[in-house]
Amino acid sequence: DVQLQASGGGLVQAGGSLRLSCVASGFHFDDSVIGWFRQAPGKERDGIACTSATGGTTYYEDSVKGRFAISSDNAKNTVYLQMNSLRPEDTAVYYCAADLNGRYPFCSREYNHWGQGTLVTVSS
Repeated sequence: DVQLQASGGGLVQAGGSLRLSCVASGFHFDDSVIGWFRQAPGKERDGIACTSATGGTTYYEDSVKGRFAISSDNAKNTVYLQMNSLRPEDTAVYYCAADLNGRYPFCSREYNHWGQGTLVTVSS
């Protein structure tokens, strides 16, 4: 079974940092695209950072460029999201998701495999 296990969320003050992890299993990791999405209360779920597992292609949503960094450790089938200079508006549930074969638009909500979400709360 395809599984994506997200972790690393928590409460942090504005300006602080967190690192999220997404451990993947049940599929050929090297062929996949993994993304981090977030959903704040009352808002849609949006892709904020995505990467091909090989690292050849990455995408960042404008509001996180320069503050967040996505990376993959293929030996561990894990994708990380390093989040620096966090702001209260970054508060959301963060999900990792996978496109197993590159069949969907990059960093699209259409990905069909999702992890359970981890809550990030940034206090002002």
